[in-house]
Amino acid sequence: MALTNRTRSVPRHGTAAGTGALAALVLVGVCGSPAYVDWAGSSTDANSAAGWFLRLLAWPAWSFDTAEPVATNLRAVLLVVLAAVFLWLLPASQVARVPGSASQFFTGWAAYVLAGGFASLLAAFAAPDPSLLVAIQSAGTGATYGFLAGWIIGTASLGGRA
Repeated sequence: MALTNRTRSVPRHGTAAGTGALAALVLVGVCGSPAYVDWAGSSTDANSAAGWFLRLLAWPAWSFDTAEPVATNLRAVLLVVLAAVFLWLLPASQVARVPGSASQFFTGWAAYVLAGGFASLLAAFAAPDPSLLVAIQSAGTGATYGFLAGWIIGTASLGGRA
């Protein structure tokens, strides 16, 4: 009997897009939770780099409170959904001249920057007083969040295959 390389029906590792999307879900789920948002707001120093970063991670805040505007919850949901979509759409790791970890890392990071900007832009139109200026400013804030927190998603993307 000859030894052959058989493909497994169940892969041992997820795809880079799948692990990145899971990391985005966990990041938004944990750091956007009301408990984390309250803790970051009261227990960190906004004038220190670490405190500022921990408060930044709370940006995609979500809440079950019905008095909270729909736009904030929509922003958190859109961030996770768009991160998964952009991770799947960005083909850098598949077509890179030298495929490997660097392209997967930067693809995951870039996908989160785009997801943060677009999620914030789209959610701004669901706010009580939507305007184009507020939407563009909000997109800048979302892209900033994605740029500074996207390395987490990029690192998580390294755990999957291209």
